[in-house]
Amino acid sequence: MGKLQKIAAIVFALLFNYSPLLLKAQNPSSYYVEDPHTFFGGLLLGGNFSQVDGDSYAGYHKAGLNVGGIMYARLDEELALSMELLYSQKGSRGNRVQESGWSGVYINTYKINLNYVEIPLQINYFDKRKSHFGAGFSYSQLLSSKEEIVVDDGSGPRPVETDTFKFFKGDVNFILAGNLHLKGGLFLNLRFQYSIMPIRKDIPPGYGRSEQFNNLWALRLMYIF
Repeated sequence: MGKLQKIAAIVFALLFNYSPLLLKAQNPSSYYVEDPHTFFGGLLLGGNFSQVDGDSYAGYHKAGLNVGGIMYARLDEELALSMELLYSQKGSRGNRVQESGWSGVYINTYKINLNYVEIPLQINYFDKRKSHFGAGFSYSQLLSSKEEIVVDDGSGPRPVETDTFKFFKGDVNFILAGNLHLKGGLFLNLRFQYSIMPIRKDIPPGYGRSEQFNNLWALRLMYIF
């Protein structure tokens, strides 16, 4: 296990162990009853539907996991800061055969798989039903990446060498999110996020623009203790 994975595992353990202690130390009733507490947390489980802007394809065809934990710090009755720790899978997936930037060369397979540890920070506004809406930023650290391109120039399928075209280790995103209160501590979360800075500038020639950006929607269930 690498250094980053060890740090992430420790933070996850602290995050998930801390929430029950907060509940025991205060009134056991939920934040969603009459006696809110300042700090509260929960779990997130769902998926990303992503694309990489700047590749040869358009559309949110790459599905991946979005799982982790969240902590809130209540500022007043309607506002709270939130911080999440996530495992988030982003990338791109070609959905059809199409011509590349090289005449007569067709892309049969196009895949980008990017696995991140992500830390989003948001400020959230709560309405009377406890549904809430947030905006903020996130920083993601790349754990692993894999790119696969298979083309055909008429002589049969062949893979394109992509190992030398590296993705940057960090990804900073702008975030907009909405959380619909379903029942008790259960919420349905919809989030849009987009890279502020490129995730890569060195692209395989003929298979994308000079800069690429993560672009995704996340749909998750959230349970707040």
